[in-house]
Amino acid sequence: MVILDTDHVTILEKGSGEEYDRLQARLRQVPSSSRWSTIISFEEQSRGWLAYVARARTPVQQIDAYRKLKGHLDSYCAIQVLEFDDRAAAEFQRLRQFRLRVGTMDLRIAAIVLANKATLVSRNIIDFRKIPDLKVEDWTS
Repeated sequence: MVILDTDHVTILEKGSGEEYDRLQARLRQVPSSSRWSTIISFEEQSRGWLAYVARARTPVQQIDAYRKLKGHLDSYCAIQVLEFDDRAAAEFQRLRQFRLRVGTMDLRIAAIVLANKATLVSRNIIDFRKIPDLKVEDWTS
């Protein structure tokens, strides 16, 4: 099982470029039933898109903002999303005891990955490698 971090989902949403092509090539090697993201990544991206919509002032900007928000929704409707459940919450509390210098949202994503014994796919290798026993790979390089 592979879990896409927020940055990798963002690359897929953009839909073009060298990183997108490399990511798609690797994803084709993984059965769709083994590809996931997390509710935490959905939250992170949704907050960003909602802020983008709120900043739109003109009708043209609003149309564009809502189109992009809909694209974000479509992306998450097309991928399986793991919850922050009891196992992930327990793992999150365990990880917090290490006092790692890792952001809270990243720590929650890592907790979900560890609770599901999966591999995280992220460009944020430096931070995620601080987390004990977490398998992390960058599929864009």
